[in-house]
Amino acid sequence: QVQVVESGGGLVQAGESLRLSCAASGDIYNINRMGWYRQAPGKQRELVATITSGGSTNYPNSVKGRFTISRDNAKNTVYLQMNSLKPEDTAVYYCNAKVIRSTGQWYDYWGQGTQVTVSS
Repeated sequence: QVQVVESGGGLVQAGESLRLSCAASGDIYNINRMGWYRQAPGKQRELVATITSGGSTNYPNSVKGRFTISRDNAKNTVYLQMNSLKPEDTAVYYCNAKVIRSTGQWYDYWGQGTQVTVSS
């Protein structure tokens, strides 16, 4: 089994920063891509940032220049540094890990989500 656990959400004011962390553990042979997604009330889940094991990153325009994703491959951990937060960043943030288990099969794992609330 594989567990994915996020931490670091909270309530901040507009313009402030937060750092989210996500650690994957369990039956992991390798993790290719890790990423963050978010879902606001009444909206679909959307991409926030992804990073490959080689360090290639991807961001949508809505967060580019404000958010930075990074990872520690040795710890199977990914981070999301969020600066200049806006009220529209308010959402539940989910971590995703594309894991190769010891069987050699790929699995997609999600964390339970962490709430980020930005007040104006």
